[in-house]
Amino acid sequence: MEVTAYQPGTFSWVDYSAKDLEGAKAFYGKLFDWKLLEEPAPNGRYVMAQLRGKDVAALTPMSENETRMGAPPHWNSYVTVKDVDAAAARVGELGGQVHVPPFDVMQAGRMAVVADPTGAVFCLWQPSMHVGAVLVNEPNTFCWNELYTNDLAAAEGFYTALFGWKSKHATSSDGAKLVELYNGERPAATMMEIQPEWGPMPPTWGVYFAVASCEDTIDRAKTLGGSVGMEPRDIPPGRFAVLEDPQGGFFSVIQLKS
Repeated sequence: MEVTAYQPGTFSWVDYSAKDLEGAKAFYGKLFDWKLLEEPAPNGRYVMAQLRGKDVAALTPMSENETRMGAPPHWNSYVTVKDVDAAAARVGELGGQVHVPPFDVMQAGRMAVVADPTGAVFCLWQPSMHVGAVLVNEPNTFCWNELYTNDLAAAEGFYTALFGWKSKHATSSDGAKLVELYNGERPAATMMEIQPEWGPMPPTWGVYFAVASCEDTIDRAKTLGGSVGMEPRDIPPGRFAVLEDPQGGFFSVIQLKS
């Protein structure tokens, strides 16, 4: 699906903070058949991932701040807002933290890096020339964002106040508590309790990529040095699995039901 603009309060972009940028390019480029183009960046390298000549995601080296904090390689999720300065200020008022205050990304837009009260980090994006992902919800593009947290109530209160999202409580197929989030009438994201069997895991926003075949993608990831963090299983939207890239970054893939 091609997108020309995102309603405020919508996840619109993802990029990967890599410990080894060349390794990330080799893995994700081959896994998702992305064409990778390096673009000018204010603080280093930024590699745009494209399908059919349209932006779908990006890869970048980990920032000095991320390295200093000991963050592992990870995918970053961006939410479009009307006014990033006002949204970042509101984050602090609601008990979150502003890790990187708002700044201009050349002519692309304006962003900030923030965290919710449970510690999950995400980005705020005020678009200018770069609206976000131009292709979504089709194979080899991102299609969903999900928060894993130790405090569903705190997270729910924060995000509904910050973005005006509506919430609905539910239960996953394996009995975990879920909160479904809606931006107006449209699904925006989900939140799930971190389960004991997942081991030590900080609150984080996870990214889902749509794929043509869950099993084929797993096989390809393994040949590229990746591994399976959670074996494939069926859920209402389709068949999904959690994968780990060679650097230790986690992401999910899902074969959506037609």
